[in-house]
Amino acid sequence: MRTLRLAGVVAGLAMLAWGQKPAASGVDLQAIDKSADPCQNFYVYACGNWMKSNPIPAEYSRWGRFDELGERNEKILKEILEDSAQHQDRSPLDQKIGAFYSSCMSEAAIDKAGDEPLKAGLERIRSMKSKDALPAEVAWLHARDANVFFAFGSSPDAANSKMTIADVDQGGIGLPDRSYYLDAKDEETRTKYREHVARMFELIGDSKEIAAQRANAVLAIETALAKVSLDRVSRRNPQLTHHKMTLANFSALDPHFDFKRYVAGTSAPQFDSLNVSVPDFFKGLDQVVSSESLDDLKSYLTWHYISAYAPYLSKPFVEENFDFYQRFLAGTKELAPRWKRCVRYTDRSLGDALGQKYVARAFAGQSKEKTQELVSIIEKKMAADIDALPWMSAATKQQALAKLKGVTNKIGYPEKWKDYSSVHVAGDDLVANVAGAREYENRRDQHKIGKPVDRTEFYMTAPTVNAYYNPLENNINFPAGILQPPFYQSGADMAVNFGGVGAVIGHELTHGFDDQGRQFDADGNLRDWWTKQDDQEFRKRADCIANEYSQFSPVEGVRLNGRLTLGENGADNAGVRLAFMALLGGLEDGSISKEKLDGYTPQQRFFLGYAQIWCQNQRPESLRNSVRTNPHSPGEFRVNGVLQNVPEFSSAFGCSAGQPMVSANACRVW
Repeated sequence: MRTLRLAGVVAGLAMLAWGQKPAASGVDLQAIDKSADPCQNFYVYACGNWMKSNPIPAEYSRWGRFDELGERNEKILKEILEDSAQHQDRSPLDQKIGAFYSSCMSEAAIDKAGDEPLKAGLERIRSMKSKDALPAEVAWLHARDANVFFAFGSSPDAANSKMTIADVDQGGIGLPDRSYYLDAKDEETRTKYREHVARMFELIGDSKEIAAQRANAVLAIETALAKVSLDRVSRRNPQLTHHKMTLANFSALDPHFDFKRYVAGTSAPQFDSLNVSVPDFFKGLDQVVSSESLDDLKSYLTWHYISAYAPYLSKPFVEENFDFYQRFLAGTKELAPRWKRCVRYTDRSLGDALGQKYVARAFAGQSKEKTQELVSIIEKKMAADIDALPWMSAATKQQALAKLKGVTNKIGYPEKWKDYSSVHVAGDDLVANVAGAREYENRRDQHKIGKPVDRTEFYMTAPTVNAYYNPLENNINFPAGILQPPFYQSGADMAVNFGGVGAVIGHELTHGFDDQGRQFDADGNLRDWWTKQDDQEFRKRADCIANEYSQFSPVEGVRLNGRLTLGENGADNAGVRLAFMALLGGLEDGSISKEKLDGYTPQQRFFLGYAQIWCQNQRPESLRNSVRTNPHSPGEFRVNGVLQNVPEFSSAFGCSAGQPMVSANACRVW
C-alpha cells in the first residue's frame, strides 16, 4: 500500500533493561553534560555526555537511542531464528523463518554461486526482441521488487477511503532523490554512481568498455525520469498526487507503453479506473520509451534487476552495493555482521512469521492495555487543546474534534497475521527465497484492488522500532518493537515518561492535523473541512515553523528544508505541548510527585525525558543526504527547535529573553 506517511515515532512499555541503569526518576544522569548551559543548548546539556561516550559504531551511519533499541531487538530475533533454523520440523512458522535464515547464513554457498541466481532473469531481459515486450518484462520485474520506471500497487481511494483502488506513481531512479541528477553540485555523486553501475555490469561479465557504455545509458534514462518527477516537498500536498482517471485515459498519457498489457502480466484483478499520482511523469516516461533504443532500455532493466538483488548475492556484489550506497552516500565504515543482515532480511521478507515469534517472546504482560491508557490521556488533552484554540472558528473546531474522535489505535501487532503457506522457502537458495517472498507480497497487495480496505492491517512488522499515522485510514500504529525502554520505563516517575511516551503519542496524533493530515477528514477522505479564514490562520502558523527550521544547520554549508520537515516538526512541537498538559494534570491530581527527584523538578524531568530519547551521533555524509530526503529533522533540532518555542521550558530552567533556547518569535500551530 502506498501511504502518505509511514513516519513519526512513538514510545512504549515493555520492561527491559537498557544501557546504564537509570536514576530513580528515570532521567539518564550519566548522559547529562553539566558543563553545558541548558539555556544555550539544551540538547548538549541533556545528551552531551551520552554523545561523547557513544561514538558511532563502524557499521552505522547514525547511532542513537532508536538504534540501541534496534540492536536489542535484533539480538532477540537472532535467538529466535537460530532456534527455528535448528527446529524447522517443529511448525510451519519455524520452517519458513528457519530455512530463510539458514539460506542467508550459508555464505560459502552464496559466494560459490556468484551471479548464477540471476542468470535466468538476465536472459529474459537480454532476449527481448522489441519494445512490445517491455510491458510484460516490467510487470515481471515489479513482481520481484525491481524499481523500474514506475510503481504500481493498491491504495485506499482518497475520495472513498474505505475502498481500495489501483495506484501508479513515479519511480525508476537509483539515486536517493531526483535532485542528485539535476543539481550541479552533485556531479561527483553522479560520476561515482556511473562508476558503480559500470562495476556491477562488469560483475555479470561485461567488458569495461561495454559496462561503461551501459552505465551511461542508465544514467541518461534515470536523469530523464528525474526531470519529470515531482519533488519531495510538492509530494507533501496530497492534492498534487490525487488524479483519479479511467484506465483508457491513463493509457493515453503513455501510448508507447502498453499499460493494459502490463496489467495483464500482474496479479491485479480487472479495474476500470485508478489513481495516477503524477500524470506528467507518465508523459515523460512515454518520451523515454519512444526515444531510447531497445538496447539502452535493456541495460536500464538489467541494472535495476542486479541492484534489487545485489545484497543477497556473492561477496563482490554485496561489497560493491555497500561501497556506493553506504560507504559513499552515508559514510558508513563497515558492512554489518552477516547475522544482522540476515535478521533484517528475514524480517523484511517474512515479517509476520517472525513477528509472531517476537511478540510471544518480547511483548508479554499488559503492554497493550498500558499503551492504550496513555493514548487515551493524550487524546483527551488534544481535545481540550483544540477546543481552546483562539485562532480557530467553532465550525472548524467541530470538524477537528470529530476527526480526533474518529482516530483508531492499533497497538503491538495485527489482529490477523499474514498467511505464508503459499511461499516456498528452501535452505539453499537465498535469492529464490527473497524473490518468492516479494512475489507473494506483490500478489497480496494487488489482490486488494476493488475490495474494502482492511483497516486492521499493519504496514510495519511487529519488531520494527518505529510507528506511523495513516491519514487515509485515520489511525495511529504502534508496533511492539518500539514499545520498550528507553521510551517508557516501568518504575520511573511519570514526569519522565510523559516527556518520552507522552510527547511521541502526541506527535502521532498531531499528524492527523499537520499540513498533510489536516486535508483528510475523520473517515480518511481527502476533503476540505476548513473555513477559508481558519485555513489562512493555519498556513500562517505553519509558515512560522517552516521558516524557523530552515535556519538550522546540522552540518557546515547545509540548512534544513523547513518545508520538507514541516509535518514532523509541527508534530514534535504539538506533541510536547500535549504531553506537558498531561504532566500538569498528573501534578494536579497527585499521581506525579511535585518534589525534586535526582535534583530536578517534575517540569525539568519532563523536558529531560523528552530530550534524551533523541540523543544521537550522525556522520556528515548521512546528515547531508538526510537533509535532502528525510522529512524528520536530526535529533538536535527535534529538541532545541521544539523547546525554544515552549515558554514552560524557559520557566523550568530559568532561561531569559535573548538566550538561544528562548525564541524571540515563538512558533505554535496546535
